[in-house]
Order: sequence, then structure tokens, then C-alpha cells
Amino acid sequence: MPKGEKKKVVVIGVGFGGLQAIKKLSKEEDLEIIAIDKKNHHLFQPLLYQVATAVLSPADIAIPTRSLIGDKKNVTVYLGEVEKVDIQAKKVFFQGHSEDYDYLILAAGAKSGYFGNDHWKKYSIGLKSLKDALSIRTKILTSFEQAELAGDPEVAKKHLNYVIIGGGPTGVELAGSIAELSHEIVRNEFHTIDPALAKITLIEASPRLLAAFAPKLSEFAKMRLEKRGVEVLTGTKVLEIDQNGVKIEGRTIPSSTVIWAAGVQANSIGASLGAPTDRMGRVMVDEFCNVEGHPEVFVIGDIANYSKGLEKPLPGVSPVAMQQGRYVASLIRGDLKSKKRKPFHYLDKGSMATIGRQDAVAQVGNFRLRGFFGWFVWLFIHIFYQVGFKNKISIFITWVWSYITFRAEARLIQDEIESNSVGSSTPN
Repeated sequence: MPKGEKKKVVVIGVGFGGLQAIKKLSKEEDLEIIAIDKKNHHLFQPLLYQVATAVLSPADIAIPTRSLIGDKKNVTVYLGEVEKVDIQAKKVFFQGHSEDYDYLILAAGAKSGYFGNDHWKKYSIGLKSLKDALSIRTKILTSFEQAELAGDPEVAKKHLNYVIIGGGPTGVELAGSIAELSHEIVRNEFHTIDPALAKITLIEASPRLLAAFAPKLSEFAKMRLEKRGVEVLTGTKVLEIDQNGVKIEGRTIPSSTVIWAAGVQANSIGASLGAPTDRMGRVMVDEFCNVEGHPEVFVIGDIANYSKGLEKPLPGVSPVAMQQGRYVASLIRGDLKSKKRKPFHYLDKGSMATIGRQDAVAQVGNFRLRGFFGWFVWLFIHIFYQVGFKNKISIFITWVWSYITFRAEARLIQDEIESNSVGSSTPN
């Protein structure tokens, strides 16, 4: 490369993968980096459920993107949504602007996917963003208030029915946290109703919860959730979601609070590449995380289907995205020095999910933890990987206070209640 000539790298999405790539590439003076994201913050998604259940505040798990990378001299940050990528012309189009690139890193993530039943979105809430988490928090907290004023026991009962669809880590963590909130934390704060009578139902279509975990850990999670009062329905398919609740074979579960944690769909921007995609919309990539025939285009994280030499694609979890982000950054830096590329290899550092206070499951290979020790490791890992020192301290203090007092202090309903909206016989 001629002296003084800089290569331009455009990174779409500053999530786990995009952030890791930018941090590593920013050390290379011969690169100009353009970061584009439709959100102005980096989000620590594994703790979204704690915002949804009023344990943490949004600022505890989100940091402004510019405060993370804006001070790096060779990084320019744009807030905007990418509408199209012209892979032939090497151009990215967003917010009425366009950027040329020498390298493209697409790390745009995923959204909730409904397996072709998009009409279910109207009656349920996914959990992929801060907006989703705050919507769930408002829905749950308002449901207590609606039940308190309902006057009709059957209407109150419907308000206090919570259905979570999807028995992966997100579904399990939500079910346990909602049970703790309703059965313990707010139990003595209402006098017309007993929040402990709230019914939490967790529905999973496959034969067991936490399918990626060892069967014994799945069974442990199920047992612990049931001990907390959660009804766990495995091997159960959802037939319909409407204004009345969730229909499964043989019955309808009445609920005005339905949370969708069953599936994801890759960000639609991946389709604009013109490359093959799987049924979830993920872009098929080769052993270098490249779109076939385009060594300058990398796709990583939830939006990528990496399955080269594997029995099944790598899961859409943060460790995969982070390792891929660092990997593609090292390839680009290697290209500048004319180094031969080596295929990506994922180092599986294990999986974990918390069930509630003093209860979690974790596994790394054949090494497994459950109960209190699993929970302690879960706490440590999530503090360790949280971005930003202030956030680490804030979360740690909040968790300690919550553990000692058994309280959740982020129980704020942001919207004002309108006349007749609380206590109405027709839940919102």
C-alpha cells in the first residue's frame, strides 16, 4: 500500500462484534474507520431482562457509542439506519448519505422472529432492545396497578397472568425474575390484590428447557422454576396469540402480558448483499466470515450463519460475535501486511443462565455448575464482561443492595396513566 494512502473500513452495527472490531482496528493508523448504528448506545443485551423486570436501569447496561470510540482519531461515528449495501460498487447508503469502503464489516444483529406469524407481534413483546425492555417493564408494573383497581377477580386474574414463550436462557431468566418480582418484592405493597397470586407460565416447544445445556441442567432449571411458582410447559407449541392470551393445544391461557423469547430473525439489511441466506435471514459466510467471492465483506454475529466444518451454525450469542469481531479485525490488519489469512475458529467458553436469587446453571465442556455456585459464577462473568467501569460498579452496587434488601428500585412507569386506563375491564 502506498505511503499515506488509507484504507476505509465501514462497520455497520456497534454491538458486541462491531465494537470489538473497531477497538482493534483503531490501533492501525493506516485505516479510516466509519461506524454506523441506528442506536446511539452500545447495549449489554444479556442483562436486558433485568431492565425489563425493574432490577436495573437502562443506563446500567447501555453506554453512549461516542463515549466508547468517539475519541479515537481514525474513527468517525454516524447515527443512522443503513438502507442498502451495494456490494458491487462497494457503497453503503444511509440517512440520505453514502460511504465508499475498502472493507465492510456487517454486524447489524438480529430482531425477534415469529416463525412466519408476524401478526403475533401485535399481542406480544420481544426482548431485543432497551425499548422492548422498557415496554415489558411498563406492562408488568401497570398490570399490578390494573389488577389493584379491577374490582372483578377474573379481570384481576387476567392482569396477573404472565406468559413467556421460549425456554432458552432469556425465557428462563425472565420467568424467574418475574416470579421473584411478583411473589416476593412487591407482595406487601398492594392491599386489594395479592401479587403473589400472579401466575407465570413458560412455554417451550422442544422437549426440555435450555436445549443447549446438558439434560441434567435443563431438569434442574425446570425444577427450580417450578419451586418458584412458574408453570413450565415443555413440548408445547403455541397455536395462536391474540387479545385474549395464548392458545395452546387443549386450552387458552388468558393473559394481557405475553413476552416472546422464542426466536430471532436477522436484520433485513443482510438481504441487500445479494448473498445466500438461511431461513432466519442470516447471511451464509465462508471460513473467513466473508461473503463468498467478496474477501472485503465480512458478516459477523447474529446476522451471520457460520457453519463451515460444523454440524450446526454457531449460536447467536455475544461470545461468538466478540471473537468474530476481533478475528476479522486481525485479518484486515494482516491484509495491510500481506499476511496469509487463517480460518476462524470459535473457542466455546461455555453457557450460563440464571434462574433467580442464588440459582443458576453453567457449563463449560464437561464442567458443570448449578445452584449457588453457578449463580456466583454468573454474577462474576456478567460484571467482568460489562463494558465501562462505571457500569460495572453501578450494577455491582445495585445487585448487592437488591440482595440485602430484596427490593427492585427501578420500578418506574414512565408514561402517565390516562383516565380509565387503569382498572378497565379491557386490558391494554
